[in-house]
Amino acid sequence: MTADGVEGAATGGVEEYDGGEGGDEGGDPIALQLEALILGAERRYTPFQAARAAGVSMDLASRFWRAMGFADIGQARALTEADVLALRRLAGLVEAGLLSEPMAVQVARSTGQTTARLADWQIDSFLEGLTEPQEPGMTRTEITYPLVELLLPELEEFLIYVWRRQLAAATGRVVQAQDDAEMVDRRLAVGFADLVGFTRLTRRLEEEELGELVEAFETTAADLVAAHGGRLIKTLGDEVLYSADDAGTAAEIGLRLIETMTHDETMPELRVGIAFGTVTTRMGDVFGTTVNLASRLTSIAPKDAVLVDQALAEELTRSGDAPKSEAEVEEGAGNGYRFALQPMWQRPVRGLGMVEPWLLRRRGG
Repeated sequence: MTADGVEGAATGGVEEYDGGEGGDEGGDPIALQLEALILGAERRYTPFQAARAAGVSMDLASRFWRAMGFADIGQARALTEADVLALRRLAGLVEAGLLSEPMAVQVARSTGQTTARLADWQIDSFLEGLTEPQEPGMTRTEITYPLVELLLPELEEFLIYVWRRQLAAATGRVVQAQDDAEMVDRRLAVGFADLVGFTRLTRRLEEEELGELVEAFETTAADLVAAHGGRLIKTLGDEVLYSADDAGTAAEIGLRLIETMTHDETMPELRVGIAFGTVTTRMGDVFGTTVNLASRLTSIAPKDAVLVDQALAEELTRSGDAPKSEAEVEEGAGNGYRFALQPMWQRPVRGLGMVEPWLLRRRGG
């Protein structure tokens, strides 16, 4: 969509058209059939017509469309009843005062970014494998249509189920926050895990091998983070970022990542850095000095080791997860500690000044 109704060709999931308003359809007929199957409706509206039918301005419709991650499509007749309904719903939330206009645009953007990655993954890793022609002479397109027809309703229901589960968990965290400020600026433990020598691997491994390694790393990390009560913030190929509400959970995840990867001969060595402090959360991501410190600690951590900052070390001792010193253990003060902390040399860290890192180990390990 465009504000002036005259910009460029369609991308972002919308096939090109030979004509403008009232023009003839173009593009692959099978691709158009697949699109109609997935969207549940045929193309009917130009962007201007869709905005008018939804009762919103072209400007607002364009901003919603771009926020969802789609390119400008000029005045091609490329939109459906579902597009009109989506515009009407978002605009209705604004009119009812439930969302401000900027917040409605944020809703569109966060939803678009999340589902775009999901859709890409499903096509690249899921449908691509399932649609390999099994019979001579059959094309992938001939297999894809009936497969999508069968899978679509099931995947749609599963997506809604997972979304509701995630929404319930996120809502619970907000309700438990101490005050309104804590909903945005919270005290969290933030951890990075980084594969060592990944750049060298990209030169040595074939693309398919590299892709399999990254997928195995991301899958293992995601499962470990979730299983032990953390939240996976994002994956960056050779690096994962996670958070946890408390220092003990973050420490356990960091050590589990190291222990699991070292037992996998196909995986390179791993570094983990964890910091604890105030974190700003926006659209599922985390920002701030604590995040930067965790990243810096990862870059200076020894191979197959976990490095934490002073604040996280103090939290572990305060919660009873680690002793204040080994002398305390030797004096028989207690044997229930999970972790051991070893102070490292203070060192300057770019942009953060002097930092005193601590080497985290499992007690007895």
